[in-house]
Formats: sequence, structure tokens, C-alpha cells
Amino acid sequence: MDDLLAKALHGVDLQSPDASRQLLLNLLALTPWASLIWTTLLFVAVGALLGWWRGRLWAGIGWALLLGPIGWWVVWRRQPAPPPLPDKR
Repeated sequence: MDDLLAKALHGVDLQSPDASRQLLLNLLALTPWASLIWTTLLFVAVGALLGWWRGRLWAGIGWALLLGPIGWWVVWRRQPAPPPLPDKR
């Protein structure tokens, strides 16, 4: 924990008015962005698959994007979309 705190505070003058901005930039530099993006895309893909299977594609994408794997449960627990009505021609 001390090592992480030292990395976050590296080059930050705590008396400076922009210390919070520099601290935020240091923390963002420590974030594993590639892993976060790939896992988010995986969650959305599975949510889209579940949503498509339940007849609610956009709901599956939205809930998976918003809640990750918990969104899968939300999509799974909701009622399937009703079948489309026949064309009256």
C-alpha cells in the first residue's frame, strides 16, 4: 500500500493549488486501461447475447454496460419480449 501511495504522490506538491489534478493524473496513469476495456467489451457481448436470446437486445447491452455481470442477471430475470403480432394485410 505504501508503494502505491508513493506512486500516486510522486511529483505532487501538496501545497500547490493543482495538487488534486496532479494526483488524479497520477492515479489515472496507474489504471490498467486495456484490461478494463476488454472486460467491459466481454460483459457487453454476453449481455447482448442474453438480450438477443430473450428478445431484448438493447436492454441486454444497456444493463451489461451499466452493471457488468450483474446486468446479465437483470436481463435473465425480466420477462421475454412478446412475440411480434402477425401482419394484417
